[in-house]
Amino acid sequence: MIKEVKKDVNEMTVEEKLSALYKLQTLMSEIDKIKSLRGELPLEVQDIEDEISRLQTRNQKLEDEIALHKKNIAAQRAGIEKSQTSIERYKEQIDNVRNNREYDTLSKEIEFQSLEIELSQKKIGQANAKVAELKEDIVKNSAQIEELEDNLNHKKSELDGIVAETKAQEDDLRTKALDVEETIEPRLLNAFKRIRKNSRNGLGIVYVQRDSCGGCFNKVPPQRQIDIRMRKKIIVCEYCGRILIDPELAGVEVPKVEEEKPKRKVRKTTTRKTTATKKTKKETDEKPEFEG
Repeated sequence: MIKEVKKDVNEMTVEEKLSALYKLQTLMSEIDKIKSLRGELPLEVQDIEDEISRLQTRNQKLEDEIALHKKNIAAQRAGIEKSQTSIERYKEQIDNVRNNREYDTLSKEIEFQSLEIELSQKKIGQANAKVAELKEDIVKNSAQIEELEDNLNHKKSELDGIVAETKAQEDDLRTKALDVEETIEPRLLNAFKRIRKNSRNGLGIVYVQRDSCGGCFNKVPPQRQIDIRMRKKIIVCEYCGRILIDPELAGVEVPKVEEEKPKRKVRKTTTRKTTATKKTKKETDEKPEFEG
């Protein structure tokens, strides 16, 4: 069996390049149609997943904040215990003071430590209130996450059903598209993909329709149309940048416009008669007069 030898992409004619691009466009348009069957489902699934991720991240930050508050509460409680120990020691010492000066000093220390305890208790109360508030936010977020996950499972199930129905067809089209891409030079292929990506309808190459671009429907000048039909160079629309080809190369039959036959001119007999009359009169006028 003779193995088919693929033609070098650099040796392809402009016509062959355009034909390959249009074939690739046709396959990609079919893939786009399959994608359109899925509608907004892929975007909806992505949005829900993003929202769940955002809420989970938020809950983690809230948990970290709660941990910091709890650490602060523990430190305040340790400070209270330390202050209480100091107060008990000062109270023991105050019973053995020798003068008023020592008594005043210890009394002030006891008062200071008592104020420290009150301040720490106030901070603990504030921290506990904040922890309760953060926990409430976590509960709300968790309920929202649960609701979103139920919706996500429903959307994914619906999307998976549509994908399963069209997967074989899409895989076949993608395989064919890859085969065609191998026959197109990389520079031209990248340009085509860039044009296709930037166009709203996903068309990177279009044929001329009614003297206009098949993509943006702006008029294509007559000389440019002639160049397109000659297939000697790649021509793009000067308005939208899409690659232009003639309908025949795209395999599209364009109805021929019948040319009107020129109407036959009917000679007016009156004109001929008038001319003859004038001629006769002229001849008469030119006759020499004879003498009688």
